[in-house]
Amino acid sequence: MSAFLSLPIILAVLAFLLFASFRVLREYERGVVFLLGRFWRVKGPGLIIIIPGVMQMVRVDLRIVVMDVPPQDVISRDNVSVKVNAVVFFRVIDPERAIIQVEDFYTATNQLAQTTLRSVLGKHELDEMLAERDKLNLDIQKILDTNTDAWGIKVTTVEIKHVDIDPTMVRAIAQQAEAERTRRAKIIHAEGEHQAAEKLVQAAELISKSPQALQLRYLQTLSGIANERTNTIVFPLPMDLLRPFLTALEKK
Repeated sequence: MSAFLSLPIILAVLAFLLFASFRVLREYERGVVFLLGRFWRVKGPGLIIIIPGVMQMVRVDLRIVVMDVPPQDVISRDNVSVKVNAVVFFRVIDPERAIIQVEDFYTATNQLAQTTLRSVLGKHELDEMLAERDKLNLDIQKILDTNTDAWGIKVTTVEIKHVDIDPTMVRAIAQQAEAERTRRAKIIHAEGEHQAAEKLVQAAELISKSPQALQLRYLQTLSGIANERTNTIVFPLPMDLLRPFLTALEKK
């Protein structure tokens, strides 16, 4: 009688073990299988069988992970304190190394991203952080990718999201930008005056070579003055116009 009672129990245990042996891995998942504590193989996707108590499996997601790097206090090379945060895109390319070589590859990558962000940005001035983000993103990505390669991690992209500056520094930067615009305006004005002076010198040299041209210019000036709304007009009389009369008087 006891044999008949134990048979259903045995069948139930076997059915449970059989059910527990099956694992289904999706297309983007892989299973790192250990046999009696030793690495055996990477399996999946699809249906795989794991012997309970003998084999253990760790699931690994191969999709790209989007990881936010929390704001970091960074002191730039020109001694400006800023807060910088970023986002890192990475994925697992070697499930075996991602599980065996590092305890928690996500946490390790996050911590490495924080230290790398502070280290790289600390070597640059504030103007470079604001104007050369693409270059800085690429530098950080290369360093992270090199260091995480031993963990089976591929860092595909790094993007600096925000560079927060102290309000006092914002005012100082605005004043600096205003001074720079004023300096450029003065330089452009001075260059314009210099070019105008050169043209005037060239025109004077050209007119001096032709008395007729000088007289025409004089008449044009008189015409322009005549159009103005003034009661009295005083203008010089060129000596060239009086020279024939003076010569005639001298001959007498």
